[in-house]
Amino acid sequence: MTTANAGPGASGQAGGRPDMPAERRVPEPQEFVDMQASPEFQDLKRRLRRFVFPMAAFFLIWYISFVLLGAYAHDFMGTKVIGNINVGLLLGLAQFVTTFVITGIYVKFANRELDPRAAKIREELEGPIA
Repeated sequence: MTTANAGPGASGQAGGRPDMPAERRVPEPQEFVDMQASPEFQDLKRRLRRFVFPMAAFFLIWYISFVLLGAYAHDFMGTKVIGNINVGLLLGLAQFVTTFVITGIYVKFANRELDPRAAKIREELEGPIA
């Protein structure tokens, strides 16, 4: 077949996937450059960075603190809390919990703040979904 969308499961829609829109306008390269300079795109970038950079800094400090405590504060990390469970084990498990919590916070933030703005920008570039 010669079409770009042909393949296993091709259904006449983009990429042969039923969840993809049938067709969207393909913007010219200059339109992408212009959109990147637009106030809407700059606002989207600013909102993303205001969330990501502080959250990444918080997590890196938290992670590095855990590693440094493990390397240099053996007595503290080995302090028994309940039975054979010590502070080091609890802080290690807290790393996993923190990762999941940050992920959940980001998903809520993206759904509320980023995704609607990104969808609007995409619609401006490619037109409404056919």
